Amino acid sequence: MTSSPDEAQRLRDLARLRRVRDRIDREYAQPLDVEALARGASMSAGHLSREFKRAYGESPYAYLMTRRIERAMMLLRRGDLSVTEVCFAVGCQSLGTFSTRFTELVGVPPSTYRSRAAQPAPEMPSCITKQVTRPIRKREAPTAEAQLA
Repeated sequence: MTSSPDEAQRLRDLARLRRVRDRIDREYAQPLDVEALARGASMSAGHLSREFKRAYGESPYAYLMTRRIERAMMLLRRGDLSVTEVCFAVGCQSLGTFSTRFTELVGVPPSTYRSRAAQPAPEMPSCITKQVTRPIRKREAPTAEAQLA
């Protein structure tokens, strides 16, 4: 059974999108923008953004910021860096933008998160910690009404 040319193209696009996502995961602390990611995938920025969102549910920029905030959460829990140092360590260029995005994704400002994370907590494996502390956009979080249904 052979696949249609459209299906073959879709599979090639998905492979390129996976490479873009892997690059974001590897190079999250580097200066990345959608134009550079698109050039690396031989796609236009608009096509990359549309297809990435269709495949992964968020834009490449939102995915990059989520990766940066996840890493920032880990560094803040560690407690040996200031919020400003963490901001620049994860690749953000502006402390204001970092704080705004962090608060949007985590629900509290980075300084509050850092002080709360410094309090003793029960030990749990890092893989579990990563899963339960993964940032969730407020619009993605389940509502009380949806939980009751």
